[in-house]
Amino acid sequence: MTWTTQQRSDFGKLRAIHRGKGPVVLLLHGVGLQADAWAHQISALADAGNHVIAPDMPGHGESVFHQRTSLADYADTLVQALQDARVDRCVLCGHSMGAMLAFEIAKSLPEKVAGIIALNAVFQRGAQAQQAILQRVADLDSTDRPQHDATLERWFGDAHSPERGACERWLNAVSLDGYRQAYRCFAQSQTPAPDLLATMTCPAVFMTGAGDPNSTPKMAREMAALTKRGRHQTVEQAAHMLPMTHPAPVNHALLTLSEVCLAP
Repeated sequence: MTWTTQQRSDFGKLRAIHRGKGPVVLLLHGVGLQADAWAHQISALADAGNHVIAPDMPGHGESVFHQRTSLADYADTLVQALQDARVDRCVLCGHSMGAMLAFEIAKSLPEKVAGIIALNAVFQRGAQAQQAILQRVADLDSTDRPQHDATLERWFGDAHSPERGACERWLNAVSLDGYRQAYRCFAQSQTPAPDLLATMTCPAVFMTGAGDPNSTPKMAREMAALTKRGRHQTVEQAAHMLPMTHPAPVNHALLTLSEVCLAP
């Protein structure tokens, strides 16, 4: 697949890809990426009769940088955009940091969130993993020219592909302030907390790759077990970039959940 830049329009204070008409599905990307990472999902969902909104996070893609000090601040921007757009109900699908944002939105607007798909989500990092990500934040803060080889290695291994090439372009193009800020908020957040998962009433799917070292299948199982209507799925021979590298299971889960949760 050729990963191209799709047309954006306003979504509150953000810029977003809007495609299709019908029930709303909101797609939330991860740190350093942009809305175009959802190209496979945007087409499939819009063709199935959904209104897909895929925003660029502040300082990413076409969205300008806004100062944010926590993950909740990012979520507030999205909550306000949903309210301004008068969205009654929606399905949320977030990848990595985007999954954390989906849970923050559900905490603020439980009546509007009909279902959640959390892709490659992090849950209660161990001490070693937490130390490693905080060190990456410190390294990022100490340079004006970040190197992304280690990041791409974690996401894709040694393999070169159009997906890896697209992510490298997006990482090189992202606002340095936006990237630093998002990474710091991602590293410091403990969302989703166990008590939040335990009080959620909407269906939730927790999906990750068998080879993802940081968003592990164990985390997905634990989150699903805490959620009243949760289920987990591990995608074999996959790592961190599920929406791009393994769109078939992601699209199946999204189309199934949107059909069940957003039916008239």
